[in-house]
Amino acid sequence: MARLHLFDLDGTLLYDTSAPVEISRQLGLEAETVALDKAISAGLIGPPEYAARVRELWADLTEAHVASAFEGAPWLGRIREVWAAIRQEGDYCAVVSLSPSFFVERLTGWGAHAAHGSLFPAVPFTEPVDPAGVLNAAAKVEIARRLCEEFGVTSADCVAYGDSFSDKDLFGAVPTSVAVNADLHLVGLATHSYMGLDLWEAYELVRHAR
Repeated sequence: MARLHLFDLDGTLLYDTSAPVEISRQLGLEAETVALDKAISAGLIGPPEYAARVRELWADLTEAHVASAFEGAPWLGRIREVWAAIRQEGDYCAVVSLSPSFFVERLTGWGAHAAHGSLFPAVPFTEPVDPAGVLNAAAKVEIARRLCEEFGVTSADCVAYGDSFSDKDLFGAVPTSVAVNADLHLVGLATHSYMGLDLWEAYELVRHAR
């Protein structure tokens, strides 16, 4: 039976940062977005408010800014190699993130079969963010369920990779999970734990387990 590998983005594929922070760095608004990241991590604001506030910060955002943020971000090593190996095994890989879809979806160019993020209007923005399109932790589980149907696998065939509270529900919904540079929210929940800068090393923890 094929497996579906589900990857978080912020703090997992991206080391010690988030897509919104990297985007904001291009506009000189890194500090403001780091503060928002801390607020959502502490439960002081929810995903819809977070999305609305970063959209306000990004009033001058262009596709060039997004491309520069993506290309210059601190990615873990060997992401493309991991996804190529997953494909070679006949398995599937997908990214499911609360970050903006216009950033997350770029990862299909690296070999992900699917990439899902919070729905934002097209860049440059002319419309507000629709709260109904903003993802939360529970939405990650629902998207995983839909991906299982699409790829013809079951939740028992899934492996989740994540680092924080937003991955807690998904870790509870699949049998195998890898905590990648994770915070205390995932202590004791993950099947495996990895600290480092190379995704291949995290993948090796589950590569041969079926």
